[in-house]
Amino acid sequence: MESRDSGALRISALRRRLLDWYERNRRDLPWRRSRDPYAIWVSEIMLQQTRVAVVIERYRGFMERFPTLVSLALGSEEQVLALWSGLGYYRRARLLHKAAQFVAAQHRGNLPATAAELRALPGIGGYTAAAIASIAHGEVVAVVDGNVERVLCRLEGWSGVKGRAAAAHRRSLEELANRLVSPDRPGDFNQAMMELGATVCTPRNPQCLVCPIAAHCTTRGEHKTPPRPAMLSREVAHALAIRSGRRGRAGKHEDQILLERRPAHVTVMPGLWQLPVLQDAAVPESVLRMTVRHAIMQVNYYVRIRTVEEKEVDSLTEKAGQRRWVPLAEAGQMALTGLTRKVLTRAHLLPVEPAIAQAAD
Repeated sequence: MESRDSGALRISALRRRLLDWYERNRRDLPWRRSRDPYAIWVSEIMLQQTRVAVVIERYRGFMERFPTLVSLALGSEEQVLALWSGLGYYRRARLLHKAAQFVAAQHRGNLPATAAELRALPGIGGYTAAAIASIAHGEVVAVVDGNVERVLCRLEGWSGVKGRAAAAHRRSLEELANRLVSPDRPGDFNQAMMELGATVCTPRNPQCLVCPIAAHCTTRGEHKTPPRPAMLSREVAHALAIRSGRRGRAGKHEDQILLERRPAHVTVMPGLWQLPVLQDAAVPESVLRMTVRHAIMQVNYYVRIRTVEEKEVDSLTEKAGQRRWVPLAEAGQMALTGLTRKVLTRAHLLPVEPAIAQAAD
């Protein structure tokens, strides 16, 4: 059995090696250039279940429009969702906005400083609260996200579990994480653990030969994890209806596109704007504009896009919400669904955003 002294020395060596590696190898990400709790909060919410490459451009645009928590609180939900479009999981954006309004009203625009207080805000769970508190304020509290969980499991030789044992497994992970976190540099340590999981200790083919804490690892390779639920497949089709040369608000003639707002009562993406849904998902090749694959949670959507003339819209589509003919210049500023933004970008009707285009490939 490992003595208390030897265990402390082992943890000290692990911290040192990990932090030294992080200093040399951390990615230069825009949110790492700030200790502003608000900026850290926005980045952590955006990064949940979303690739870093996609987040970077969205984060920059969001912070330019809402540089402070109070400016976010004063913005409309429509503006927030428009800037979030393409990130998915729009409930995160709504809760972020709601929490900003609460903090502006109840805390004079200042986020609470401790993880315990932060957890009381809408949309902030244990992981996000710990990230903000440790990075912005140096609170000695560990972050356990998916990347950190994987690193911890491999260090200890644990298998991932689900079902009844999951709660006990989660407690063990959090206890281990809090033993390991550096009391002197908790924010850097947490970011180092997340960085290690994202770039070295990856789900498949981990790079154990270059891992700074391989000497402390029991597994040294992939660990056993529960099988992931199978992805479901759905086929859908949308109408791309454009009318040319209509006079806009400024008196100029401009092309307009037909968009439909998703009803407020639907579970997925309520209130966002999308292309009208076609009644028949089987689109003939002769009128097929493009095909797109789009994943939402556990569903792969195989999408066909058909160009539809204005006079055909009512007969070919299913009307499920408010519709508007929108100038193309205005459409890009609306709260579009990720699929709609992807289709309009590929059709060269919206400016190409590099990070979003990369994520769509």
